[in-house]
Amino acid sequence: MQLGVSSNLMPYLVLEPEEMFKDGVILHSSSTPSMAFAPMSRPFWCIHLLIFCLTLLWLQFIIPASALGNESDYLALLKFNESISSDPNQMLSSWNTSNHFCNWHGVTCSHKHQRVTELKLEGYGLRGTISPHVGNLSFLRNLSLDSNYFHGEIPAELGRLFRLQNLNLSDNELIGEIPINLTGCTELRYLCLNMNKLSGIIPNEIGSLRKLKELYLYRNNLTGYIPASMWNVSSLEQLSMAYNNLEGSIPEEIEHLKNLIFFSIPVNRFSGALPSSLYNMSSLTRLSLAANHLNGTRLPNNMFSTLSNLQEFYIGGNQISSSIPTSISNSSSLRLFDISENYCVGKVPSLGNLKDLEMLNLAINSLGSSSSSDLDFITSLENCTQLKILGLDHNKFGGSLPNSIANLSTQLIQLFLGGNQFYGTIPTTLGKYTKLVALGLESNQFTGTIPATFGEFYQMQSMTLGENQLNGEIPSSLGNLSELVELYFSENKLEGKIPPIFGKWKYLTFLDLSKNNLSGAIPLQIFSLSSLSQSLNLSHNSLNGSLPIEVENLKNLGTMDISENHLSGEIPKTIGKCITMEYLYLQGNRFSGTMPPSLASMKNLMYLDLSRNNLSGSIPTGLQNISVLKYLNVSFNLLEGEVPIEGVFKNASAISMAGNNKLCGGIFELHLSPCSIKVDTQSKHHNLRLMVILICVAVCLLLSSILAIYWTRKRNKTSSSTSPTIDQLAMVSYQNLHNATEGFSIVNLIGSGSFGSVYKGRIESYDRLVAIKVLNLQRKGAHKSFISECNALKNIRHRNLIKILTCCSSIDYKGQEFKALIFEYMSNGSIDEWLHTVAESLDQPRTLGLDRRLNILYDVASALHYLHCECEQPVVHCDLKPSNILLDDDTVAHVSDFGLARLLSIFNGISQKQSSTTGIKGTIGYAPPEYGTGSEVSTQGDVYSFGILVLEMVTGRRPTEDMFKDGHDLRSYVRTAYPNNILEIVDSTLLRNQIQPTTAVAEEISMEELIPMHPNEEKAIISLLGIGLACSVESPKERLNMMDVTRELNQIKNAFHSHG
Repeated sequence: MQLGVSSNLMPYLVLEPEEMFKDGVILHSSSTPSMAFAPMSRPFWCIHLLIFCLTLLWLQFIIPASALGNESDYLALLKFNESISSDPNQMLSSWNTSNHFCNWHGVTCSHKHQRVTELKLEGYGLRGTISPHVGNLSFLRNLSLDSNYFHGEIPAELGRLFRLQNLNLSDNELIGEIPINLTGCTELRYLCLNMNKLSGIIPNEIGSLRKLKELYLYRNNLTGYIPASMWNVSSLEQLSMAYNNLEGSIPEEIEHLKNLIFFSIPVNRFSGALPSSLYNMSSLTRLSLAANHLNGTRLPNNMFSTLSNLQEFYIGGNQISSSIPTSISNSSSLRLFDISENYCVGKVPSLGNLKDLEMLNLAINSLGSSSSSDLDFITSLENCTQLKILGLDHNKFGGSLPNSIANLSTQLIQLFLGGNQFYGTIPTTLGKYTKLVALGLESNQFTGTIPATFGEFYQMQSMTLGENQLNGEIPSSLGNLSELVELYFSENKLEGKIPPIFGKWKYLTFLDLSKNNLSGAIPLQIFSLSSLSQSLNLSHNSLNGSLPIEVENLKNLGTMDISENHLSGEIPKTIGKCITMEYLYLQGNRFSGTMPPSLASMKNLMYLDLSRNNLSGSIPTGLQNISVLKYLNVSFNLLEGEVPIEGVFKNASAISMAGNNKLCGGIFELHLSPCSIKVDTQSKHHNLRLMVILICVAVCLLLSSILAIYWTRKRNKTSSSTSPTIDQLAMVSYQNLHNATEGFSIVNLIGSGSFGSVYKGRIESYDRLVAIKVLNLQRKGAHKSFISECNALKNIRHRNLIKILTCCSSIDYKGQEFKALIFEYMSNGSIDEWLHTVAESLDQPRTLGLDRRLNILYDVASALHYLHCECEQPVVHCDLKPSNILLDDDTVAHVSDFGLARLLSIFNGISQKQSSTTGIKGTIGYAPPEYGTGSEVSTQGDVYSFGILVLEMVTGRRPTEDMFKDGHDLRSYVRTAYPNNILEIVDSTLLRNQIQPTTAVAEEISMEELIPMHPNEEKAIISLLGIGLACSVESPKERLNMMDVTRELNQIKNAFHSHG
């Protein structure tokens, strides 16, 4: 009998039990001609019946779903939909009975049989479990559910998908073990389970996946050993198991993986020596074994002879105690070489053949023999013209620096030679490396003066010369280092006055000149450095003068140490405005006067040392209200009066009061004399007069309070509609952000930008998810980014601009500076994620229809028009690109990342910079050509970036793709096809109702079956490309302005929607 199903589903036959046998005759079906057999004897009949039943049972296991036709696919998808508990973006709204399931979002069917071949729902914020009914999609070839919030275990039923080729469940919240049943997916080529919470061991049965090419299991909680069967999967090309708790050794059987290109197992617990067979794997290009417990006393001298294709070699953070093999010169393709943090010994061999070498990191080993010949290999590095990072610090290298140190690549940006036994003077020729951003020469025996040529490091961010024997004065040429963030000159023999060179150091966060012979007053310029946030250390010198009232400008400073000098005068009361300070050391000076009560305003203060000064008066009682204060030392001063008994004063071991003979009271453990009690002996007449005066005063205060409340309410009525500025927002603490992101866990990492990483989290004072942008303060320009972003966002309000909620400027648990901005959370990610394939994924780009792209471009144009034309001061974004455009729950676009923004002031038609961020002015491919020639930023620069954005959103191609070179760029690519041949360049996902051929279904789809684009869509795309070309012309004067762009986009959008 035939079940009733919809007409577009494949019919299938089901035999009811009573129809199968009748009067001892077997009936095949009611829908087919009956074939009768002669009556049989009962024993013979029973035998055949048993065989038939066993056959049916066998068929049930080998073809559980395929025999039922495509209705089983329909039912499986319904069950999958039922397991979804949250669909914030309504991506499954099309999953209803009014649409054939092959037309449901994320579902692809074969053209001929209408069977589900692909289920792709990545990055939609879906929550729920993965339904075991997915295992009934027996024709499925691609299952991609990555970047969602699926929880629970991976269904064992997925092992029934014997046609499955690609399985991507990465970046979810899946738990449990890897199902053994997955080995039933015998056609699997790509398996990606990384960034989940999977535990247990890797099943040995996974070795039966003989067609597997790529396996990604990194960032889970997997334990145990790599199964022996894994080494028999000879088809493997890429294998990553990083960031787990795997253990054991790497076996010799690894040589069976003849096609392995990428092998990555860092941050695990692997131990033992490296197998000799590893050195015979000539196919390897990337090998990462860092941060394990690998050991070995000898790496074979010829190990690199067969690794001729190796490009990246990471073995740092292990226990290797070998010398560096001389055969390393045979790996001529090597770009990155890192053996840091091991026990390597001996001389460094010649590296001259590594002409593509970009990073050489040998730090924290025992290389060298403290002799002048230790750096002979430096001469060979002259051939490495691409070298950017050279790390030789913390070894046993000795001698003076050779002349060849000045002949390295001019591309050098990081040079680390600290922690060795170098002596002699520092070569002045090092000044030729004008691209250096980090220089480390600390902890050596350098003598002489600091070269004046160091003033030519115009991009320098971190300079460390501490713990040497340098003398002379600090060169005034260092004032040219306008990008400087950290400066360490401590523990030398520097003398003279601190030069007034700090005017250009607008991004300095750490300054350490301690333990030298510096004299004179502290330059006032230091106290104008509002960027100083990590530490100011001038201790153990011979500085004199006073601590100026300008110390109040150091509002972001975390630690100030000016102890052990000859400073005098009073401690200014303005110091109380340093509200972020946690450590304050003023001991061993000649400060006089009283302890300023404003010290109690420093609510983050944890350590305060004022000992060995000439301070007098009483201890401010407000100090007991600083809840985080852990240590207070006021010993050996001239203090008097009562010692408080609350807060830090409750703990005798946390305070030191010695040498102040006139102090009294306090807790018993201090053993101070009790304070005398003054008795009032005035007459009753005087008391009555005093009472009358107090009553009059109270009445006056009451009237004043009433008037104050009245005027406050009146003023609030006029300002209640005003949104708070950045300055008015309550800053959150580092602790709050640490808790909100679970310790800045990788699970909560949602992206990274030019100057930091972005996490999602839930702060206690906000009842919703927020985005937390943590700045990487080691990155060049990060401090500029923080300042620029605050300035740009402080007074602007628009529905298509990212909204800042608050910020944080503090010190983290390691004592390092920490800055973060907190924004509204955009659940739909960035346009870049929608347009382009995610790295290490085989998936096609997300579906983003033309109507949505139109709306997004209009949103962005509206935001730029507001910034350019409607703000009190025009704002230039300077870095407009897809990754800086975020989508909220309703896919409304919000322009973000104002880290490079500029404020312009218009006088007589001339734009002048108000807030400069000298240096990078955008991203390659999106920045206008005039920025490359040093032109000032302008609103027309944003127009160019917008034009490139339009072209990218229509073509689906990045302006930085490899095809764009030799004078050919995205604009010329579009120009050659505009307007008559645009179908040759348009993003394929914009072709209306077209089925994208994949390897899974290519045999069933022909290009002739694709439906052509609707004329209305083609007209809209031509208009969009016209705007993109007009905005991206080379001459700024010929570009459109955002007012005209917004108007034209609105017309295109309205015309499209009215006819679409």
